Amino acid sequence: MPAQHNDLDDADLAVRSADPSLFNADLAPLPASRRTWGWFAIFNVWSNDIQSLAGYTLAASLFITAGISGWWVFAAILLAGFVIKVLVDLSGRPSVKYGFPYPVLARASMGVRGAQFPAIVRAVVAIFWYGAQTYFASTAIALALDALLGSPGGALFLGMDRVSWVSYVLASVLQVALFLGGIDRIAGFLNIVGPAVYLVMIALLAAIWVQLGPELPRAVSSVFSRSEVTGWAAVSAFAGVTGTMIAYFAAVVINFGDFARNVHTERAMRLGNLTGLPVSLALFTFLSVFITAGAYLLYQDGRGGEPLTNPAEIVALVDNVALTVLAAVTFLVATLGINVVANFIPPSYSLSNISPSRISFRTAGTITAVAGFVIGALWVAVISTIGLPRFVDTLGAVLAPLYGIIVADYYLVRKQRLNLQDLYSADPRGTYWFTDGWNRRAVLAFALAAVFSVLAVWLPQLAGLSGFAWVIGAALGGLFHRIAMRGVTVRSSADDR
Repeated sequence: MPAQHNDLDDADLAVRSADPSLFNADLAPLPASRRTWGWFAIFNVWSNDIQSLAGYTLAASLFITAGISGWWVFAAILLAGFVIKVLVDLSGRPSVKYGFPYPVLARASMGVRGAQFPAIVRAVVAIFWYGAQTYFASTAIALALDALLGSPGGALFLGMDRVSWVSYVLASVLQVALFLGGIDRIAGFLNIVGPAVYLVMIALLAAIWVQLGPELPRAVSSVFSRSEVTGWAAVSAFAGVTGTMIAYFAAVVINFGDFARNVHTERAMRLGNLTGLPVSLALFTFLSVFITAGAYLLYQDGRGGEPLTNPAEIVALVDNVALTVLAAVTFLVATLGINVVANFIPPSYSLSNISPSRISFRTAGTITAVAGFVIGALWVAVISTIGLPRFVDTLGAVLAPLYGIIVADYYLVRKQRLNLQDLYSADPRGTYWFTDGWNRRAVLAFALAAVFSVLAVWLPQLAGLSGFAWVIGAALGGLFHRIAMRGVTVRSSADDR
């Protein structure tokens, strides 16, 4: 690895020689003096991402629909945590080294102008997630209001009543206010909120376990498993659960550099990823699976009710107003915090990258907020009809080839050496100019891989591959890019001297 002072020298040169059309303060390499995050900040990013209401709903949905023992579902999700840990170690390393966010890294593989393409794709996917998570956060507010007001109900518009709409607007406003506070304030916010979510979930599980006793562990193993799911079908279901959970984190996996650039050492990043992914995911999934099974036996089994996958709805059945309000507030703040980190800040960076001189970070945040509001408002009436697992797999399938391309380019094509000045240069002689600023080979690699990975989710003939869509897309994206870049001369990097 090159000496650290060379990286710092290159960062200073990149800032001073940057083309205005490719540069603003938010896209500039972050100097070491401003990298204040340690491993615990990364741990909390993952812990809170896992703790969101959408995360619980997805884990519970997989537990219900996979058709295999709940313990195997738990093992599959835990395996996904280790896989994601490896993936983000790879995508985060260049940003720890150079201090830039993901959109700048994408310039190395897609071209300094072509990076606008993955920025737009990443932004669109994140806005869809932002809207969905905003809706889930609003259900916590609606839970508290209904508990206090006695569930007034009323006419529905787009599948939501008056309380739901008031809750949705309030959740949207709170997220923007949190975003305006800045990344360090958000990190401090998450440090406080994270443990509170676990306390509420543990209390809810304890209440359920006391009533069910030793029946609960047996229920986890059998309550939603089906006798026909055996042999290869069971293996396929296990792998599908793992693949879908990887796809759930796809948005953060690809742009993890947006967070890693704030970490002072690569070792701190790796430790944060290890403790924040497999460890936190194991605890959260354990609680989710047990609460889902217990709630079904207590409140729905024998009554013909559908299993509940939203913990806010489960809390409401406990019939305790104080507990309901406490749980609602806890789930709300956790979901709001991570939604801003995972689905608001990344598209803001990506949109800003499209035209840095015209679109500031905050302007991009406004665009994200407005577009996300529309998406979330359509969640109940339109988007949710496809089911959360398929929604997750589809968005993951779109993003997967981009991950494969940037990783293959950085590690296999560039050999972990980048010319930092040229990443901010519009000089046609620059390393990453390619053809008019676009690497058309990388765009073609993305298109071919994305078509197949998306078809794996939606084409009935490929239904058996739907849970593998992210893995397939990432592998094909990296493979096609590596093949396409053969014979292309890779010029020496500025730090390779």
